[in-house]
Amino acid sequence: MNPGDVVDAVVEAPVVTSFTRLGFGIRRRLEHWTPLESYDLSGRVIVLTGATSGLGRAAATQLARCGATLVLVGRNPDRNDSVVAEMIDATGNDAITQIAADMGDYGQVRALAERVLADHALLDVLIHNAGALTSDRREAPDGTEATVASQVVGPFLLTGLLLDRLAASAPSRVLTMSSGGMYTAKLTVSGLQMSARDYKGAEQYARAKRAQVALNEEWAARFGHTGIHFHALHPGWADTPGVDASLPTFSKVMGPLLRTADQGADTLAWLAADEAALESNGIFWLDRRPRSTHKLRSTRTSDTPERRDRLWAWVTDTAGHEPSLPDATGST
Repeated sequence: MNPGDVVDAVVEAPVVTSFTRLGFGIRRRLEHWTPLESYDLSGRVIVLTGATSGLGRAAATQLARCGATLVLVGRNPDRNDSVVAEMIDATGNDAITQIAADMGDYGQVRALAERVLADHALLDVLIHNAGALTSDRREAPDGTEATVASQVVGPFLLTGLLLDRLAASAPSRVLTMSSGGMYTAKLTVSGLQMSARDYKGAEQYARAKRAQVALNEEWAARFGHTGIHFHALHPGWADTPGVDASLPTFSKVMGPLLRTADQGADTLAWLAADEAALESNGIFWLDRRPRSTHKLRSTRTSDTPERRDRLWAWVTDTAGHEPSLPDATGST
């Protein structure tokens, strides 16, 4: 183990050190990270959901500065237009457009995929970043709990609908922004959607994020041979409008140690830009390094192949879409 690995392991062990701006600063200096602004992404097409605020907007701005062709996805078309205009003005990159879609509304997700396919012959990177933590239980149009719909089913459906274009653009990438909160959650299918009686927003969010990470590894196992590279990551603890609104006490107590949105989005932008993302598949990242997906024995023992198969089948059925690619004869 080299000295950098030793220091990183020491930083990683205590969550407070690892997830806060302290861990970010130590790792960046220790490992002499390549500055994001040094990447040239001219000609690369990147679709990014949840792009109008927080981590998504920070990542999108950095990718725009690198010259990427960006499709920003948010729920409100007027808000989307405003962010696009502001981003073009700030970066000088006019290859930025928007599509309005709610990732928890599967009809809108299908329309989003149709627009992307119609507008872009290639798709280099698909980034799933949309998500929110709510204190009360809400439902998507199909009746699925809203957190699960927008952060598990919707992204699954969008990936499946764009799978052929991603494979044709290989080497391509599908990146999923998860959360360190998933470390507290077991993988569950029957309990994935919390009832109104037992609902706790933070716990529901963690269960959805655990499912995201398991599905990321399943996508890699099932379709990684096509040249699509699937990666998930978590941003650490970042100071964003979403965290401030959904976890005000946590935000107030941890405020001085929280990462900036740019720091929280760094690994997301880096995975979209750096060739290191093409050297592996199905990995979970923090601060530009692969990380374990489990810190507790209880979550590890819950994450079985049988349960993953049930999760895949449930999401497929709920989304109404079975991901597949044409074979050499042109059939699926």
